[in-house]
Amino acid sequence: MALCALAAAGGQAAPLRHDHPLIGTWQITLADGSCSETYHIHDDGSSLVTSNEEVAESAFEVADQPDTLGFYKHVDTIVKDNGKPDCSGEVTEVGHVATSYILFHPSGDLFLMCFERDMNSCIGPFIRVRGSTT
Repeated sequence: MALCALAAAGGQAAPLRHDHPLIGTWQITLADGSCSETYHIHDDGSSLVTSNEEVAESAFEVADQPDTLGFYKHVDTIVKDNGKPDCSGEVTEVGHVATSYILFHPSGDLFLMCFERDMNSCIGPFIRVRGSTT
């Protein structure tokens, strides 16, 4: 489901630079339109994700700059979850860690989330939601 990680053993997330392209609200909708996930990505290294009935909070680390292939490494750790099913019908466990690689469209309004540093293992697009606060 969500994608974030702890910056330190104490559970503190690392803050992002104020103009990091990941900061903001993003939405992804299943291909059949039956369910959407909304990601509220904050500059303090925390996120709030809603997916179907699930509400989860994460702490994450994300690279400050993309690598040579254009990907931002992103590591996400679930720190709180309401125990309800997400769009896939799964319940995400607190403590779950997921590593992904984010590739932004040049517009900055779309990104793909990839499980490897290639275009063959991606989900998306995640679309920036304008006019919302994070």
